[in-house]
Formats: sequence, C-alpha cells, structure tokens
Amino acid sequence: MAVKAKYQGVLDLGEKLNIQNGNVTEENGVLKVKGTAATQYEKNLMWDAIKEVGGDNPSDIMANIEVADTSVYARHTVKSGDTLGKIAKHYYGNAAKYTAIFEANKDILKNPDVIHPDQELKIPNL
Repeated sequence: MAVKAKYQGVLDLGEKLNIQNGNVTEENGVLKVKGTAATQYEKNLMWDAIKEVGGDNPSDIMANIEVADTSVYARHTVKSGDTLGKIAKHYYGNAAKYTAIFEANKDILKNPDVIHPDQELKIPNL
C-alpha cells in the first residue's frame, strides 16, 4: 500500500480542519506533510490521527504542522446543549476546568452557567 493511501484519513482531516499552506509530497516511501493549523487543538488532532495510523513514532511520515494562533488552545462555537463543563471535558478531559474557560471569556460571559448558541469562546492554553 502506498504511504499516501495509508495516511489518506489524516489528509482528509487536514482538509476538514482547513489546514492552511498545506503541502504533501512523497519521497522514498516517506510522506512529507506541511501546513498551518488554526490552533494548537487542531494541530493535536492532526498528530493524534497520524499516531492512530502509524503508531507513536511512525517512520513513514514526517509532519511539520505550524500553529497560526498560539494565544489560545482552541476556539469553540457554542452549540445548543453545551455547558462550560462539557466544553472543558471535550478540550481538557476535565469538566472542572470550566472556570479557566469562563475566566478567558469574561468579556462576553457574565455567569458561568449562562452561555448561548453561536457564541465563540476562547479555550485558553493551560
């Protein structure tokens, strides 16, 4: 199986995440991937996908993924049913970290129990 085909899911994820300045080449059986993710969270998603296919230390892919906005870990658009706890659990694996999200968004949030669909929240680097 060609190495590009092996990592097609990773390349598809890059398109879904709208990775900018993307460049994919294959040399001597090694896939070389470059691009810029919007946030660290998206970069982590890309690396998780690479490791899922190639293991923790794949030798058949080299990825250079930059991050465009290092001021935040991610940006999240609130959907119906979201709570700060659910959002914290999604990004950090710990619902109790909702306070960090509230603190980072005090410019638009007045109460951690009140968020509205379509608000864009900053998910801070911890």
